[in-house]
Amino acid sequence: MRPAAYKPIVDRLAAAIRTGGLPAGTKLPTHRALAAEHRIALATATRVYAELTTMGLVAGEPGRGTFVRDQHGHDGIEPDRRLPVPRTADLSFNQPPATEQTPQLRHALRELSTSGNLEAVLYQQPPGGRSHERAIVATYLLDRGIDTPPAGVFLTNGAQQGLDAVLSATTRPGDVIATDALTYPGLKILAAARFLEIAPVPLTAHGPDLDALERLCAARPVRAIYTIPTVHNPLGWTLDQATRERLVGIARTQDTLLIEDATYAFLDEYAPPPVQTTAPERTFYISGLSKNVATGLRFGFTVAPDEHARALTRGLRTTTWGISGIVTALATGWIHDGTVTRLEKDRRDDARTRQHIARAALTDLDYTAHPSSYFGWLRLPEGIRADQAAAALAGEGILVSTADAFSTAPHPPHALRLALATPAREDLPDVLERLRATIAAMPW
Repeated sequence: MRPAAYKPIVDRLAAAIRTGGLPAGTKLPTHRALAAEHRIALATATRVYAELTTMGLVAGEPGRGTFVRDQHGHDGIEPDRRLPVPRTADLSFNQPPATEQTPQLRHALRELSTSGNLEAVLYQQPPGGRSHERAIVATYLLDRGIDTPPAGVFLTNGAQQGLDAVLSATTRPGDVIATDALTYPGLKILAAARFLEIAPVPLTAHGPDLDALERLCAARPVRAIYTIPTVHNPLGWTLDQATRERLVGIARTQDTLLIEDATYAFLDEYAPPPVQTTAPERTFYISGLSKNVATGLRFGFTVAPDEHARALTRGLRTTTWGISGIVTALATGWIHDGTVTRLEKDRRDDARTRQHIARAALTDLDYTAHPSSYFGWLRLPEGIRADQAAAALAGEGILVSTADAFSTAPHPPHALRLALATPAREDLPDVLERLRATIAAMPW
């Protein structure tokens, strides 16, 4: 069978990009110009660029054209973490300092080793966790404004497993999930694996465009709305109470589920109550201890509506069946004795200090962040592409996340998410100054 006539054009352009004949940032001919040059139909030229986009070689930008992407691989949802120079700093992933937790861990392990029922941690845990440990988490959630019985709490191997189990319990391939045009990358990965359609909701300066969301839910069979109402990742805003109530109103009118991601919610102690408190009958509340305690402590919890409890139990059973008894004993022990609450305050104080450093270092750039969050959003100057900025920073030993990792819309903005928690606090000013200087030196 002969290949389609446009395939050789795709192959030639792909080879030119990969060999450097068409360097990163090159503006390619318009669709009409490409069609005229190769004597092909306009629709065929569009197909050429669509294939190159799928291959990760080019990116189209409305009103500007089609550009060659940087091929070093330091952008996107799964960037290459190998650097051409020794690593200076990792601003792509938040791993809060855990040095002070070493003695706490030693103490907790000693306490566990002398407990009267140590062998219990070696037994298979039931899906959702044991009742007394679910009760500890339910009590902890009271401080977040959530009043739920222990049976409504499901313990998981981290918040990501909780999100996966919720999608398993409530969706089928082809279902539509509405979410912000910029959102948590883990949702994108799970949606692709489960063949779910993500419908992006446009953003305003302070949250999702709820008029657009309302139109979307009226026009499409939206199964669930995924929301990060408190310390949004990556934009940092916290929705006010009126916005939360309108969001709930849209969900109730259209009989749509709500999935509330509260992974970073502990960072805003003055936030309005969770969405779950307004609509417990349709809201799944998902969180964990990776950001407030330690990234290696894979412990999460999901609060589910009564109607979906059995389905969520099945969803957990089909993944890892149960959770680690040792990890659960450590995590619930730290919740029960107040260690988690103390660590959350320490994290907020540390995050505020780091944001102060970031604002001082990036004062001449378009940087926005929640004042007590561990990340910020850096919009690049006009003419600087995110993939090229990531490659330039990698050349300085700095890893960052580009906007396309978070984007659910077809045309992501040229911006970077900067994770501030991993570098030592005393190193952060120099790291951010090097980042600022690298961007300033890039041609606009």
